[in-house]
Amino acid sequence: MGRQWLHAKRAVASMKKAKATGKLVREIMVAAKLGGGDPDLNARLAAAVEKARKESVPRDVIERAIKKGSGQGEEKLVLEHVVFEGYAPHKVPVIVEILTDNTNRTAPEIRVLFRNGQLGAAGSNKFLFDPVGLVEAHQSDPNADLETAAIEAGANEVEPLAHTQNDDIPEGAAGARFVADRAAIHTVSRWLSQHGWTVVTSEPGYVPKMYPQLSEEQRAEVGEFLQALEDHDDVHRIWAALK
Repeated sequence: MGRQWLHAKRAVASMKKAKATGKLVREIMVAAKLGGGDPDLNARLAAAVEKARKESVPRDVIERAIKKGSGQGEEKLVLEHVVFEGYAPHKVPVIVEILTDNTNRTAPEIRVLFRNGQLGAAGSNKFLFDPVGLVEAHQSDPNADLETAAIEAGANEVEPLAHTQNDDIPEGAAGARFVADRAAIHTVSRWLSQHGWTVVTSEPGYVPKMYPQLSEEQRAEVGEFLQALEDHDDVHRIWAALK
């Protein structure tokens, strides 16, 4: 007696892992659909596969996801990409990318998250972001010259990226987020991969043009709202003007 909580804790951990695995598999399928099933020619797919392997997703599951996404075999990927624009608490702009096989189910659920007790509000705000290509990578040399790597890779900007900002960046390694034109994502990723960098993210994204000033309490409220969105099974990416 007295240890029932352990079973509940394990069940929650198992459920979270299953949900995370589902999102990784979905990213592999989408990457394969958009850029083809060859990781050597598809930087986004290569990054997604590497992340899935790191999270111990079985090889056969990864291979099935690639085949389904790229249209090989009998199964075809049927996922619709939907974008919601709105505001988190304290007027923090948010863009939410959804991948769903049932828009009629998912759309009302996301709208509820934006208005039910979350203080968020739906609305058009994409003009508050710059559409870019984002490549996150690391290498073992902690003294790596990030600016030189960015210039040679063809990125427009670069900023340091620590383990605390992205779990995929090992502690003590040189981590960086390279910002490029969307059309240059593959070129930047390929150069980095060929010059000692391990690419962990390679995708189109959004960079806020400005960030609202928030207190710690306000940041916590925004964080709770974003977590509620993140916990939805069909939410693929969240872009928020929050440092």
